[in-house]
Amino acid sequence: MSLLPSKPDTTAADDAEPRVVGVESDDADDLLSALSSGTARRLLGELHEDPAPPAELAERVDTSLQNAQYHLENLEEAGAVEVVDTAYSQKGREMDVYAPADQPLVIFAGDQEKSTSIRTALSRLLGAVGLLAVVSLVVQALAGGSVLPSFASGDGAAESEGAAAAAHTPTPVPDAGAMEAATGAAGGLPPGAFFFLGGAAVLAGGFVVWYLTN
Repeated sequence: MSLLPSKPDTTAADDAEPRVVGVESDDADDLLSALSSGTARRLLGELHEDPAPPAELAERVDTSLQNAQYHLENLEEAGAVEVVDTAYSQKGREMDVYAPADQPLVIFAGDQEKSTSIRTALSRLLGAVGLLAVVSLVVQALAGGSVLPSFASGDGAAESEGAAAAAHTPTPVPDAGAMEAATGAAGGLPPGAFFFLGGAAVLAGGFVVWYLTN
């Protein structure tokens, strides 16, 4: 048996669906009660950062293991968190690994029909962000293949020769793709990251407009 602690599988947390809870629903009573403690809210926030067993969470929020387990049980009963895997410590002790049950969790005041619409919109928004990330990687690959901007290096003589050669070389007229890549580089970002941030801003703006008009 290995003496090293096992690494839990938390992929279930990444696949969690958005959840919208109306403040007048039955689920809201248990959820708001479980979140009435500041420690419980910090635990839930930490789980959204990184799923973990109770002992690690207790250390991260600076509380006792008993107190962390108490709040995690309340959050689990309210449907806010769930056990996604079992890990083993260096001493071979079995530990439940907790993760958020929803990504994200939204408490909403309003009619049920709009609550359902918000959940659908959030699901589509998260899917669009994932697609945008994939397209951004493709844009980066087409623009140069490097995620981070690279900087040429060389001795002073080589740089001087390159500068002299550039001075006698006609400057080509860049096409639209080259101009877009240059714009991203000018802002200190690679083209893929520049494309992703621009697309994310458009998606966020569209969601805000949809919410305000509905």
